[in-house]
Amino acid sequence: MTTTPLRKDAARNWERIVAIARGLVDEGTPLQLNDIARRAGLGVATVYRHFPTPEALLETVAAPCLEALAAHGEQALADADPRRALESFLSRVLQAQLTDAALPPVAAAAVDALPRTTELKESLASAGTTLLDRAHAAEAVRPDLAARDLVPLMCGIAHAVNVHGGTPTDKTETAHRYLDTLFEGMRPAPSNA
Repeated sequence: MTTTPLRKDAARNWERIVAIARGLVDEGTPLQLNDIARRAGLGVATVYRHFPTPEALLETVAAPCLEALAAHGEQALADADPRRALESFLSRVLQAQLTDAALPPVAAAAVDALPRTTELKESLASAGTTLLDRAHAAEAVRPDLAARDLVPLMCGIAHAVNVHGGTPTDKTETAHRYLDTLFEGMRPAPSNA
């Protein structure tokens, strides 16, 4: 969260806090700053100085995933095949939802604690919209598919996969099967002409 360079000890504390938070998020344990301070062996004020709210800490934990998705969005925009670019982007978003426990709550939050989170989410939304617009222009997807449909569709698949359960490999296979079904449903209807 801090933008100015930190002293070495402050930087170590920041990294320790984020690492502990990452572990808790991966375990499915809600972030409580007092608990994190205790686990890190730091004063509560130190944790609050770096992260004033649990949401700010959660967004910091999710930031590397959001940054990777934003970078992939930029790469997908460079793909000359509009349908392949959209499918690649959506596939990467779904995989991230399944593998990074910090992403779904941060993506679903109506309000962001950190400006960087807002910036990254806007970048992802813009990439998704542009990729969908390109696919529409190429008549590669059904015309009634709207950009506002993409997030609920990806979240729906991720939720269904998590409900289905299984090993990480099982979940990945199920996700690909569901995503392939979605991609087939996105195809435009054949013309009767």
